[in-house]
Amino acid sequence: MPYRYLEDVAIADVAFEAEGKTLGELLESAGLAMTDTMVRNMEEMGRTVIKCFDVEAAEPEMLLFRFLQDLIFYKDAELLLFNKFELDVEEGINAWHLHVRAFGEELSQEKHELLADVKAVSMHNFSVRRTPSGWRAEVIIDV
Repeated sequence: MPYRYLEDVAIADVAFEAEGKTLGELLESAGLAMTDTMVRNMEEMGRTVIKCFDVEAAEPEMLLFRFLQDLIFYKDAELLLFNKFELDVEEGINAWHLHVRAFGEELSQEKHELLADVKAVSMHNFSVRRTPSGWRAEVIIDV
């Protein structure tokens, strides 16, 4: 899933752009970008824990925001990091629904080389938009 970090956007925080052909691919890219911000060698993490949860929002922008905030919550409350996502996105009449199956493992300072502690997703310059090739988001995360 494509994502790239943006330089000179946020001085003390981390900014990234994520893309996907579908909204689900965009959400997955953003989730991986956030995990990659927190731990080195994310691809070497195990997938011994599966966490299922649901997210709902009126707009795709808030769906992404709440999804990322939930990932931060599970990192803080249950010490979980995720490096794979299976996402089912449905557009309802009045809301978007997201069912998440997140795969990862417990955070361990002995096993993981920690890079940054993500504290929150900022609404500053936060955007989600459709493009001719799919979806694109710009995100700033507080570290």
